[in-house]
Amino acid sequence: MGVTRSASSMAEGARQSVGYTLDHGVAIIELRRPTAGNALDMPLRFGLLAAVRRVRGDGDLVRAVLLTAEGRHFCVGQDLKEHARAMETAPASAFAIVRDEYNPLVEELHALRQPVVAAVEGACVGAGLGLALCADLRVAAARARFSTAFTGIGLAADSGLSATLARAVGPSRAAALMLLGDRFDAEAAQQWGLVHQVVPDGDAASEGLALAKRLAEGPTAAYAEVKGLLRGAAGADLASVLEREAVAQGRLGTTEDHRAAVQAFLAGKRPSFTGH
Repeated sequence: MGVTRSASSMAEGARQSVGYTLDHGVAIIELRRPTAGNALDMPLRFGLLAAVRRVRGDGDLVRAVLLTAEGRHFCVGQDLKEHARAMETAPASAFAIVRDEYNPLVEELHALRQPVVAAVEGACVGAGLGLALCADLRVAAARARFSTAFTGIGLAADSGLSATLARAVGPSRAAALMLLGDRFDAEAAQQWGLVHQVVPDGDAASEGLALAKRLAEGPTAAYAEVKGLLRGAAGADLASVLEREAVAQGRLGTTEDHRAAVQAFLAGKRPSFTGH
C-alpha cells in the first residue's frame, strides 16, 4: 500500500506541475511551479517527461509544440533544496537523476518530429537553459536572463548543454559561458543566435504561441526532415550531408503536401499543408 500511495502521489504531483493542452494543432507544455521559479524537482521532471511522451502519443493531432512556463521565470534549473536533501540522505545516488531522468527527457525532446518553440520569461538557468535549447526556436522577453550556472556550484553541465550551446553560439563562446558562468541578456542571446525573437516582457508565451501556430499550419513533414538534417549535419562530412539531403528530398517529393504546393504556386494561390 505504501508503494501504491507513493506512486499515486508522484503522478498527481506531476499532473499539477506540468500543464498540457492542445490549441489548433499546438501542444502547449507549461511548467507550473511558479513560486519556486519552476525549479526542476522530481514531480516537475516526471511531469515534463510525461507531457513530451504524450506529444508522441497524440501523433498527427500535434503539428507544433510550445514549451512555456507560468510565472515570472522560465526555469531556474534543478531544485537545489531537493538536491541538498539527496546529498544528505543518499549521496551515492544523488546524481543518478542525470542519467535516469534528465537524459531521457532531453532525448525525448530532441526526438520530436514536430517543431518546438520555447517561450522564455525571466530566468533561464542551468538545466532550464538546457531545456530551452532542446527547442528549435526560442522567443525571449526583453528582460529574460540566461546563464549556464553549473560551474558556480562546482559542476560541469548536463541536459545536453555542452552540445546544444556550442551549436547555438559556437564553441569559443560556449566555452566562455560554461567556464565563467556569466549571465547574459535577451539582446545578447539574439545577437549570438541563441534566441530567434525578443518581445516585450509578458508577451513571450503569446508570441511563442503565435509562432507555433504558424509552424502548425506549415509543411510539418518537411519540418521533420529539416530537423533530422540539422541533427545529422553536426560533425558529418559534406558528402554525407549531400546524400542525406537527397534522400530527404526524395521522400518529400512523394508527399501530397509537395504536389499540392507546386500546383498552388503555379496557380498563384497560397498552399495549404496537411503533413502528408
